[in-house]
Amino acid sequence: MGFRESHFPSGLEVHKRNSPCPTFTIHIEIALWETLSKGKQKVSLSAFAFLFSELVQYNQTQVDNIAELERRLEDAGYAVGARVLELLCHREKGNRRETRLLGILSFIHSTVWKVLFGKVADSLEKGTEHEDEYMNSEKELLVNRFISIPKDMGAFNCGAFVAGIVKGVLDNAGFPAVVTAHFVPVDGQQRPRTTILIKFVEEVLLREARLG
Repeated sequence: MGFRESHFPSGLEVHKRNSPCPTFTIHIEIALWETLSKGKQKVSLSAFAFLFSELVQYNQTQVDNIAELERRLEDAGYAVGARVLELLCHREKGNRRETRLLGILSFIHSTVWKVLFGKVADSLEKGTEHEDEYMNSEKELLVNRFISIPKDMGAFNCGAFVAGIVKGVLDNAGFPAVVTAHFVPVDGQQRPRTTILIKFVEEVLLREARLG
């Protein structure tokens, strides 16, 4: 599909903007809207790959470092996450929303992941060192599957877009959190897995404790 080979060409012609390329974000949101509103119909993988590649390439021209590029991808994903929550609550839950911590985590791990990637996430784990941390992991996250990262951008993780989606879902569901994407080496596996690390703010944990 030309996605793997075209890693961030410097000659891409774009219009300068201050936001993370809203045109491509809107196209991705429209594709998700059509998928959700029409039941089991799926978005073309090649179409998504093209749109996401353009989103990454555009934002690369707007920043000076990898951290800023990932932040812009997270911002773009956040808008998608807010829309996904709205649509799923309407379609799956009759406009009801999760009120418990494990419920919203399960919702993301299963329902949201199925809409985005056609499957549940590979794993959902609670952090062993911090009570406020949870990890949603994928052996081969779709947004990292087709991109070949140049050596000078070795730390760049397209999973920031998915982290933004997860944050958009959580924040708008009333579970504010810091959400980040990380590569985690796996023994016997050539490519690292991608872990979406969710760190809830204190008020979420206090509310959960009150609910028992």
